[in-house]
Amino acid sequence: MSDFSPPGTTAEERVAAAGRMNPVTALRGIFAAIEWKAFAAILAIFLAAFYLPVGTPRFDNAVMESLHLVKWYAREHVVLCLVPAFFIAGAIGAFVSQASVMKYLGPRAPKPLAYGVASLSGTVLAVCSCTILPLFAGIYRMGAGLGPAATFLYSGPAINVLAIILTARILGVELGVARSVGAVVFSIFVGLLMHLIYWREEQRKVEAALAMPEPPETRPLYQVIVYFAAMVAILVFANWGKPDSTTGLWHAIYSAKWLLTAAAAAVFAVTLVLWYGARLGKVVAGAALTIAAAVAFPHEPMVPFLAGTLGLAFVTMEPDGDLAEWGRLTWGYAKQIIPLLLGGVLVAGLLLGRPGHEGLIPNAWVEGAVGGNSLVANFFASIAGAFMYFATLTEVPIMQGLMGSGMGKGPALALLLAGPALSLPSMLVLRSIMGTRKTIVFVSLVVVLSTVCGLIFGNT
Repeated sequence: MSDFSPPGTTAEERVAAAGRMNPVTALRGIFAAIEWKAFAAILAIFLAAFYLPVGTPRFDNAVMESLHLVKWYAREHVVLCLVPAFFIAGAIGAFVSQASVMKYLGPRAPKPLAYGVASLSGTVLAVCSCTILPLFAGIYRMGAGLGPAATFLYSGPAINVLAIILTARILGVELGVARSVGAVVFSIFVGLLMHLIYWREEQRKVEAALAMPEPPETRPLYQVIVYFAAMVAILVFANWGKPDSTTGLWHAIYSAKWLLTAAAAAVFAVTLVLWYGARLGKVVAGAALTIAAAVAFPHEPMVPFLAGTLGLAFVTMEPDGDLAEWGRLTWGYAKQIIPLLLGGVLVAGLLLGRPGHEGLIPNAWVEGAVGGNSLVANFFASIAGAFMYFATLTEVPIMQGLMGSGMGKGPALALLLAGPALSLPSMLVLRSIMGTRKTIVFVSLVVVLSTVCGLIFGNT
């Protein structure tokens, strides 16, 4: 029996007190004696474990799909996509002056310039919804206006030249043109709406910026351009996908992707030594490690790429200065983002599975819900696309299968506009960067606008 009597009372007195106690009062006493939130959490975990449907084919298959997806993501995207993105994001904070960010993307920047730069910057990267996150965090925390930052956040995954070309070739010119035009207009429109919704907050940013003196430029603009162009080239060429055709420019670039990546890395190493104060001995040691790994594993490009990453981390290991700040910021982004991303990918795989495989939610439900061009079909396609994870270019074969199963052209466009730009993992990270409310507003805008675009396109 739980004892809530004062110390020193006899057993008879405690029994008598318990008999006189109102049941509601007794229940309150129990919850006062323990932490009710912890109790509720433990109870929920226990009930979930007690009724866990282990042994049912769909659940067991969904668990395996989630593990397969997170394994694939870790192999294909963490080293080649996320790690370079972390270094770029850290470099934005360490080497890009606040004056440059405020001049081109800040709340005081002319709107055509700010949104044009944000849209163009995202287009050049051609990355997935998760890889863009550390880059978005970098410019947002440096003082970029919410509108241009949101445009950059959407344009990176959505305005992908390769994906748009592939869409036109496989899904038809009409859908390819609609996707290209819709994504460009979409990115700017989403940014403008985010700016208008949080107009008062943006005005306070402008007033605060006007009250502060202009921060000085720390290094010439051409040095910053060459430095970041080399890093972006490494990110883009290392992730250049294999085209369907065995001829043409895209295939030529794919054939030489690792040579181009190595050339960009060489330029990057030179800039580090000449302009950014990196020690020559450290850079040479990192380059030697990378070359040795390439010679030892000529058919495993991931190994020398990882060796080069470790070499770069070694270069940033300084007691103080800009290089030390670069390493600290890079590690900070990695700690913040990687656990959330991998957890989100695990949940997405459990619910939706991999392309061509089912999770807990049957594919037939999705295919049946997006047939035709109704408002419900377009809205469901936008919602499904927002929560699914699409690696760069994988949305096209997925859409080919869905359209072959009866998906309407309107829902197809809605999913293409919402899917690459959002995912459950990216939502979890966005919440940690700009807060719950702004994340909900951004996701809602993407879903609603994707639905509207799909509905218009499907009925034309």
